[in-house]
Amino acid sequence: MALNRRDFLRQSGILAGGAAVAAGFAPGMMQKKAHAAVEPASGETKEIRSVCTHCSVGCGVIAEVKNGVWVGQEPAFDHPFNKGAHCAKGASVREHGHGERRLKYPTKLVDGKWQKVSWDEAINEIGDKLLKIRDESSPDSVYWLGSAKFNNEQAYLYRKFAAMWGTNNVDHQARICHSTTVAGVANTWGYGAMTNSYNDIHRSKAILLIGSNPAEAHPVSLQHIFKAKEENNAPIIVIDPRFTRTAAHADHFLRIRPGTDVPIIWGMMYHIFKNGWEDKEYIRQRVYGMDDVKAEVAKWTPDEVERVTGVPENQVYAAAKAMADNRPGTFIWCMGGTQHTIGNNNTRAYCAFQLALGNIGVSGGGANIFRGHDNVQGATDLGVLADTLPGYYGLAPASWGHWARVWDLDLDWIKGRFDNTAYDKDGKEFYVGEYEEKDDAEHVMNTKGIPVSRWIDGVLEDKSLIAQRDVIRAMFMWGHAPNSQTRGQEMKKAMEKLDLLVIVDPYPTVSAVMHDRKDGVYLLPASTQFETYGSVTASNRSIQWRDKIIEPLFESLPDHIIMYKLAKKLGFADELTKHIKVENDEPLIEDITREFNRGMWTIGYTGQSPERLKIHQQNWGTFDFTTLKAEGGPADGDFYGMPWPCWGNPEMNHPGTPNLYDTSSSVAEGGLTFRARFGVERDGVSLLADGSYSRGSEIKDGYPEFSSDLLKKLGWWGDLSADEQTLAEGKNWKTDLSGGIQRVAIKHGCAPFGNAKARAIVWTFPDPVPIHREPLYTNRRDLVEKYPTYDDRKSFWRLPTRYGSIQAKDYSNDYPIILTSGRLVEYEGGGDETRSNPWLAELQQDMFVEVHPRDANNAGIKDGDDVWVEGTEGAKIKVKAMVTRRVAAGVAFTPFHFGGHFEGKDLRDKYPSGCDPFVLGEACNTAMTYGYDSVTQMQETKCTLCRISKA
Repeated sequence: MALNRRDFLRQSGILAGGAAVAAGFAPGMMQKKAHAAVEPASGETKEIRSVCTHCSVGCGVIAEVKNGVWVGQEPAFDHPFNKGAHCAKGASVREHGHGERRLKYPTKLVDGKWQKVSWDEAINEIGDKLLKIRDESSPDSVYWLGSAKFNNEQAYLYRKFAAMWGTNNVDHQARICHSTTVAGVANTWGYGAMTNSYNDIHRSKAILLIGSNPAEAHPVSLQHIFKAKEENNAPIIVIDPRFTRTAAHADHFLRIRPGTDVPIIWGMMYHIFKNGWEDKEYIRQRVYGMDDVKAEVAKWTPDEVERVTGVPENQVYAAAKAMADNRPGTFIWCMGGTQHTIGNNNTRAYCAFQLALGNIGVSGGGANIFRGHDNVQGATDLGVLADTLPGYYGLAPASWGHWARVWDLDLDWIKGRFDNTAYDKDGKEFYVGEYEEKDDAEHVMNTKGIPVSRWIDGVLEDKSLIAQRDVIRAMFMWGHAPNSQTRGQEMKKAMEKLDLLVIVDPYPTVSAVMHDRKDGVYLLPASTQFETYGSVTASNRSIQWRDKIIEPLFESLPDHIIMYKLAKKLGFADELTKHIKVENDEPLIEDITREFNRGMWTIGYTGQSPERLKIHQQNWGTFDFTTLKAEGGPADGDFYGMPWPCWGNPEMNHPGTPNLYDTSSSVAEGGLTFRARFGVERDGVSLLADGSYSRGSEIKDGYPEFSSDLLKKLGWWGDLSADEQTLAEGKNWKTDLSGGIQRVAIKHGCAPFGNAKARAIVWTFPDPVPIHREPLYTNRRDLVEKYPTYDDRKSFWRLPTRYGSIQAKDYSNDYPIILTSGRLVEYEGGGDETRSNPWLAELQQDMFVEVHPRDANNAGIKDGDDVWVEGTEGAKIKVKAMVTRRVAAGVAFTPFHFGGHFEGKDLRDKYPSGCDPFVLGEACNTAMTYGYDSVTQMQETKCTLCRISKA
């Protein structure tokens, strides 16, 4: 008899050995051990398709389910992203669904003890407290912190929920991972997302990674990087303060001092411009403001680059030449580049580098921004943010008007849900009637909320300094781990000051234990994404469909059901789900998909209907591994997951856009120009493309974004049907609910959003051309005068923000070591889920700090010693020392996935019984200090100062 692969492995004995075997064999070989379950005696085994819930690669998972029990797991061998590969986390996701350490029922803190309550009790008690706070302080005193772990439909419903409650105090993890990417990239060429894909890296001739460690953070992405290295002989350039597992594969490794991203990029561009390696014709046709960048770059001579970054000229030159000689080259970055007070400067410098070499809008090139969580891209797109509505529509009156039409709700009713006040640029408050006389005052509905990076200041700051009526009094931590955020001591104080803290998660998270509260805390068990279904967006903008694998375990509920139950209690359930079918308190996922399809014209989330997404999911194997284009089958011609923008309505059958801004394909076939987002001219100079246009365009030059007026001027208005004309009158490509303007523009070969130049200068940002500024806490005091930080700001995202007043003090004598942070391959995010997984927990049981031998010897520290790591603001953590040359002398590194210890104290006994993770440890962010990006309020986690001493 022929043996199938699984039977062969079982009979050959390879499946024995548990996690020890995991290091040496493919995940499919671990089935019986790592996914052990008692198999029912009878019943058909069903194979159910899902997507891994860890990083943003979006690997396919096959779950084997028998009699409703998840008994086995296989990686999807036909999936176009992972082709049968899994990392350690992906190989163990079954445990996430069936995990014994999950929160099993609603519970509340009473007299310092956890007490079980029913769902009805929890919803009623929480709802009564919320309504009381709303009445006493305004809707803004409740903070709705959402999650990158929502599926798209839940993310959309959550942002809509916050709008119905009446606040913009809503945010999620993207604020503290890639908000500076979105701001920098969107303000350079139009959209703030990954331009190409993991798969398109196969065509790269060079690969530059900065602040990115995919070997640990996105392991499956390496199969795509290695394919380019092996088949194209593509050199790999890694720029990082630490010799990472990724750097071990590099042809060029540039070890920079933390916080010097702009100088190293300008140092490379110095050689590019000096040698004439830039793509002059590309710049002429498609880039505005490169001369301003060139002038700044000229200041960064090799000597100055080495003085500031620590990298010698020969290494900088070699890396620049490798990128110049091997085009197209891709540029990959992650949180090492984004989590800085000048994070937006860093990301814009990366963009300028790629524009100079002509590497944007070409296959094999691009800005390949590897996102973190499985749906951090989707949750961002769907608007779980303090400064936008779904689709990045912003908070202007016209944006609210657009979504009021989509929701079929009266705009005045929505506005009436908000506090009826307004604020000027200095945060001065005006009440209704008064503010209408102030030209510079905006209604609170149209002002950015407090970002999650600063929620603790929203609680602790003097309310006279906050641009809302009162401080934050209630906090929802919904699918969010607080140990991923900085300033742990102050976070503990903020948690203790709140009237109400509600944690919604499959696991209790450190939110349940890091405070010393005795009451006012509720834990609500959310289901995992394997116990519900819906869509999820990978880092490359492909939208994938997940099927439900198992029914919700214990007393957990899917997030969208919890949202609906709360909305009923709070009095706006009918408005929340006006055109969404609800059955047994569950809003229908497909109806939610269709609703955001009707509204998200800006980024093209309009063509991916549930039906089209399900066809893609059931036909993974028909999509080409490199192009992602279906070759035959029911999705023939589509790109996998219809990466946005997927223009028009689903009936248009747009295939999706695999590579943004690629003019070599027609718009109808997934090609694009740069977006005309910044006007048509500046200071008399055109901002539109010059002689560059997408294939098949009837307009052979640059053009503005499409509107009803432009269609009429071009004589294309008659191409709309009568019904389309009615809906499109007075609208543009992103507010026309008929989709007709987009359809007609594409019919004539044009991009609906126009055809402009990318801009290398962003005149609306504090630093129009990216410049270097020293970190707030720096031990290079010799550089502060030449490269100072910003002045303090009075009212920024509703709060005062400190810069210069911190940098003015010299901490470097007492705190001489730069502290940075990053990821481990075994754990993800705040780590509560993965540290509760026995197969992962045994792989890394101790929180640690990497210390260079010189620093260890000077402090009398040996490998494995317990040490104190103390930050400049007084917080300290007790961890194991790992003495290693991965870090340079004067630099220390810690992972950020640990929690459950606080400043040397073990908090295990504070968890609800049976819900404590197997592995606990200090959160490195307890010791991480103040510091926020000048545009987005991204937290600074990559370069503060510390001292390390033996415990």
